[in-house]
Amino acid sequence: QVQLVESGGGLVQAGGSLRLSCAASRLTFSSYRMGWFRQAPGKEREFVATISWSGGSTYYVDSVKGRFTISRDNAKNTVYLQMNSLKPEDTAVYYCAASVYNGVGVRSDEYNYWGQGTEVTVSS
Repeated sequence: QVQLVESGGGLVQAGGSLRLSCAASRLTFSSYRMGWFRQAPGKEREFVATISWSGGSTYYVDSVKGRFTISRDNAKNTVYLQMNSLKPEDTAVYYCAASVYNGVGVRSDEYNYWGQGTEVTVSS
């Protein structure tokens, strides 16, 4: 079955950086839009960023624009989220997801497969 495995989370001070990775297996990776979502304690899961199958189109939630960058390497079946200038409010479990649909990619119900998540904690 399809697997999405996130890595790269951890504890970082405010202003620091982390790079999340999501390795996909058992799917035709280059045919899927990929997205990152996050869920903070006591809050609903929210959209963070998405990237088209080719990598040519990206979209971000306003709160991370200019700080986060989503990218993908189709040869490695991996999608990345580079997070800079981290803030305490970025603290959450981050999930990657894969979508076969040709949509915008900001809604969680557009995604077919999900990873287990990686925890990011930003201290003040």
